[in-house]
Amino acid sequence: MRVTAVLAAISCLTTCGLAEEAKVPLKTEIPEEVLAGTPPDVLAMLFPGLEKPLTELPTLLVPQGTVNLARGKKVTSSDPRPVIGELAFLTDGNRAGTEESYVELGPMAQWVQIDLGAPSKIYALYLWHFFREARSYHDVIIQVADDAEFSKNVRTVYNNDQDNSSGKGIGKDRPYIETNFGRLIDAKGATGRYVRLSSNGNTANDLNHYIEVEVFGKPAS
Repeated sequence: MRVTAVLAAISCLTTCGLAEEAKVPLKTEIPEEVLAGTPPDVLAMLFPGLEKPLTELPTLLVPQGTVNLARGKKVTSSDPRPVIGELAFLTDGNRAGTEESYVELGPMAQWVQIDLGAPSKIYALYLWHFFREARSYHDVIIQVADDAEFSKNVRTVYNNDQDNSSGKGIGKDRPYIETNFGRLIDAKGATGRYVRLSSNGNTANDLNHYIEVEVFGKPAS
C-alpha cells in the first residue's frame, strides 16, 4: 500500500503540473559601454560602501519559456512630464545608453510603473538607469502588485534603501554602481500585473533616470 501511495504521489506531481519546471539561463542583450564621465573606480573610491560594479553578465536560471513581458507595455510615472525623453523609452527595447534613449524624471523621490496587461508570474527584472557616467541611485525599490494603486497584494522584490528614508522599510540589498551591465534582480516568481520602480536621486544629482526595464516571466495560470 505504501509503495502504491508513493507512486501515485509521484504521478500526481507530473500530471498535476507540480513537478519542477525545466530551467534555462536568462538571456538579454548587454549594450556597449558609452562611458563619458566619472568612471566606476573613481566613484567606488568616493563611496566605499557601494557594491562593486559588474564586469560580466550574471547567471540566473528561469523556467523555460520565460520572456520579457514588459516590451512595448504602457508606462506611467509619478512625474507624468519627464524633463528629458519619454516614458515609453523604458519598454521600447533600446538599451543603447545614448542621449536619445533615456528618460529623466524630476528631483527626489519618483517612481515609474509598468502595466504587464495581465496577472503574471515574474521571475526576474533587468534594469538600466543611466551609465554614460558611473552613478549610484538612492533608495532603489521594486515592488509588484495586483492593482495600479498598489493597494492589493504588494510585494517588494528589491530594496536598497539603507535608512528607510523612503518609508518602505530598510532594504537588504546594497546600493550599486551603474554600468552598461545594468542590474539583474531575482523576482523569485512573484505574481502580479503591475511593477513599480522607485528611486530618490543619485550620487551625481537629485534627478532620476531610466534607459530600459525588462520584466521576465510568464502569464499567470
